[in-house]
Amino acid sequence: MSLSTLTLALLAGTSPIAATAAPLPEDPPAAAVAAEDPQAQDGQNVKDDGTIVVTARRRQERVQEVPIAVTVVNGNDLANAGNYNVNRLQQQQPTLQFYSSNPRNSAINIRGLGAPFGLTNDGIEQGVGFYVDGVYIGRVGASTFDFVDVGQVEVLRGPQGTLYGKNTTAGAVNITTRPPAFSPEGRVEATYGRYNFLQLKGSVSGPLIGDTVAARLSTSFTRRDGTIHNVATGEDLHRQQNFGVRGQVLVRAAPNLDITLAGDFNVQNPLCCVQVYARVGATQRPLNRQYAALAAAFNYTPPSLNPFDRVTDLDADINSRQEIGGASLVANWDIGPATITTVSAWRYWDWQPANDRDFVGLPITIKSQNPSQQTQVSQEIRIASNGNRRLQYTAGAFVFHQKINTQGSQVQGPAASRWLLNPSSANANNPAVLNGLTSTNTISFDNTSFALFGKLNWEILPGLRIQPGLRLNYDEKSGSYSAVVTTSTGSTTLNNDQLGVLAPQSYAPHFSAWNVSGDVTLSYDFSPDVHGYLTYARSFKSGGINLSGLPLNATNTGVDLSVQTVKPERVNHFEAGLKTQFLDRRLTVNLAGFWTEIDDYQATVNNGQITVIRGYLANAGKVRVRGFEWDSSFRPSERGSLYFNGAFTDAKYVRFTNAPCPPELSGGSPALNGATPAPAGTPGLSPLVCDISGQILPGISKWSFSFGGEVNAPVAGGELYFGYDGSYRSKFSSNPSRSRYTDIDGYSLSNFRLGWRQGDLNIFGWVRNAFGQDYFELLSTQSGSTGLVVGQPGEPRTYGVTVSKRF
Repeated sequence: MSLSTLTLALLAGTSPIAATAAPLPEDPPAAAVAAEDPQAQDGQNVKDDGTIVVTARRRQERVQEVPIAVTVVNGNDLANAGNYNVNRLQQQQPTLQFYSSNPRNSAINIRGLGAPFGLTNDGIEQGVGFYVDGVYIGRVGASTFDFVDVGQVEVLRGPQGTLYGKNTTAGAVNITTRPPAFSPEGRVEATYGRYNFLQLKGSVSGPLIGDTVAARLSTSFTRRDGTIHNVATGEDLHRQQNFGVRGQVLVRAAPNLDITLAGDFNVQNPLCCVQVYARVGATQRPLNRQYAALAAAFNYTPPSLNPFDRVTDLDADINSRQEIGGASLVANWDIGPATITTVSAWRYWDWQPANDRDFVGLPITIKSQNPSQQTQVSQEIRIASNGNRRLQYTAGAFVFHQKINTQGSQVQGPAASRWLLNPSSANANNPAVLNGLTSTNTISFDNTSFALFGKLNWEILPGLRIQPGLRLNYDEKSGSYSAVVTTSTGSTTLNNDQLGVLAPQSYAPHFSAWNVSGDVTLSYDFSPDVHGYLTYARSFKSGGINLSGLPLNATNTGVDLSVQTVKPERVNHFEAGLKTQFLDRRLTVNLAGFWTEIDDYQATVNNGQITVIRGYLANAGKVRVRGFEWDSSFRPSERGSLYFNGAFTDAKYVRFTNAPCPPELSGGSPALNGATPAPAGTPGLSPLVCDISGQILPGISKWSFSFGGEVNAPVAGGELYFGYDGSYRSKFSSNPSRSRYTDIDGYSLSNFRLGWRQGDLNIFGWVRNAFGQDYFELLSTQSGSTGLVVGQPGEPRTYGVTVSKRF
């Protein structure tokens, strides 16, 4: 590999790249290039001139010239940094956020947008598309698998609906695995570390029939002891136990036709996910029904008041087992002036959880779980022009259908009455009233999407291009929600206190709509190494249906059917970018600024009911997200490299007048008929809703950075190297309505590695979170407005050794 190739590979692998585009002339199908190129087999899709190649715009292009804010990380850099899933990938990408209280309740956001903060509601779209080898993954929970034989990951920021099959308003994560090779090759990797962390990866590839048929088989196994100890059961929770296998067969049916059949299976069986005591804050509930008094009444003390002791005493079953799998058929047919691509896929996801949703070692809510089974089929067909640099096009059609069946259950225990009912109730101290109260939920979801999309790239003057795009989209969602509530004796006759905790309900929402969206980009090549672009996009995030239960109506005689559906989000997005390289492309400095406004933003609300675990979805008035990003990399010589990437994101609710109130303004009797609520944190009347216009959006740090580098020296016929990867994010809110109790302080993480490599052999020791930073991934409040705040601690310091070999 030449110095220029190595330099650009490192720049693309460690730095988010945002670029302006001139398509490559006469591009062959991606599968053919990757299969023939040994450098592509090494996780770097590289042209002969050393330029990194991406498929962000559904064609092969030089990454630094693509007029989209796009990050490129190759598979080798992922492995070296220990970033083997989406959760860890966010430490390399300042604009990517991943939140997960368990695999089902996960969200991928880009620039703070994508999915509403809180527990998952199956009836809405995700704003960030997740793709593996061109196949759209419909549920974020099905994206939590360990990366297996990944070639590279592209993270695209901003609306992508005119280029990608599924409409995505916030961005896309596009994972490309290593394709089958016609030259025999194999890889093995073994890692062992703290908490008995063991990870084994391997792949083999080669021809099956001459130069016509090739195959690749890849597998990964990961296990680790838990990092949180349950003193009640003796188990270590938050363990890892994952297995994945992926197979591909590439058929070169003709010189201009490649067909790839792929299948994968993943199973994860962790004992997770739990949140531990973090702190207590004052609410507006009567003092004898706030956490301190309740805990004293039960003579209860948590096993530790320091969340970073990593102990809990949960008394219910814990599990997060899931299976993920599917098959796909991808064909690329080069017909001369254009290439036709088809992507056919079937996938499934089977989720089998068990949770303790009261977060304490008392029998309050002794079961709360929603096992789900999802299946999806999709078909995409695209045509992309070849060769002509002056006028290029991409056009496609996409059909997607998914079904989800969920069997939910929630069971209250003997401590529920005192914990959940207000003291004014005659049943407040009667354990029998809520003990054994059970809600059995049957939920179904059926979703069909259809789209036509296309984009032009017209060079109207030398170096000046205009790239308009258009999308016609149809979405239909229908579902049913049925909750049957029974007492401990099996009776369905409930009193008012029981109805206030678990309300029986049944409804069948439906939503359908057509919409048209589009974008236009103007780009200019100031020189071969300086590119600029301006983009405007008008996009839509599909409307949805509420499938987590509805709030009661004003008279508490039934559910409020007026909130069965939520309207589509309407997105106006503006972006400007400048991409530059200097010093023979050893120095890269890329800048991007963006301004996004969303009307009818889809958010989580709760209607003031203090006992509900899950809220429902509603439309906030307006949200605005604006900011700027920079990506910089420098390789002064083949013996060293540096990178520094960052983002400033200013995100707020412009208008949200009917928002859920924060904990300090919740829990009291409702302030009806214009009554004045009590001050925050003071027992008394609570507002029904809160106006949080002007407040920040949850989950978004104003400042976030990633930085690091590597130095090396020749030793013993090989290369001794030392690498560092750091990240920082400033304070962010962990509650849909900001609360002083649920802000998460800023933190920084430092990862080091020291190793020796020679040819195809690489041996290195590593330490992650080297300085033992204590931090929370998220904070939550206990249902019931008791004031208890629980947190999910981030990963502790870990260390180990990795050995990898190619042959």
